[in-house]
Amino acid sequence: MCDESDMYGELAAAYVRGMAPDLAGLDAARAIAAGRTRGLKLHRFKRTAELPRVRAVLGVLRSLMPKNLLDVGTGRGVFLWPLLDAFPQLAVTAIDLADHRLDLLAAVRRGGVERLQARRMDATRLAFRDDDFDVVTVLEVLEHLDDPAAAAREAVRVARRAVIASVPSREDDNPEHIRVFDRASLTDLLERAGARKVKVDHVLNHMICVAIP
Repeated sequence: MCDESDMYGELAAAYVRGMAPDLAGLDAARAIAAGRTRGLKLHRFKRTAELPRVRAVLGVLRSLMPKNLLDVGTGRGVFLWPLLDAFPQLAVTAIDLADHRLDLLAAVRRGGVERLQARRMDATRLAFRDDDFDVVTVLEVLEHLDDPAAAAREAVRVARRAVIASVPSREDDNPEHIRVFDRASLTDLLERAGARKVKVDHVLNHMICVAIP
């Protein structure tokens, strides 16, 4: 069980309030305690900002200071929670295909994080206009996809300023990873998607790519 100091407390509390409206008036500490009593899975909000790949992405975002952001394939929130925590004014739209992930995000929004929107959407067919978002993040997603080229094209299309992508830099034992990228193939993927400039850096077992549309 995570100690409150080891989790994103305000986000965990928002989730509790969103799942249990009768707790809406509680402060973060009391909401978290009540959420634990009711068996809510608050370990989902464990702090991840010190993971090298997360720290690298947050560093890029601090240099860009976007006004709004699209997070493609949010998943378990490994990147989303530290992102929301580090940028308390940033409007974030998160998309995923898994209903249980979307339910979690919707609860956080209901619980008070109104700048977070969640939508069910395929990464290869984004229902947004060209240049709709300052920044698009595609973090630990491309290695899961049958058609990463289509997802890359869509990300570049809807980004005004930058696409930030991260992928594992070597094979691992995750059965959901169906491809491995190297620097050249990741760069080629984003350039073919329409990026004018692509920069790839390595962190522990991962690559972080910044693509400029």
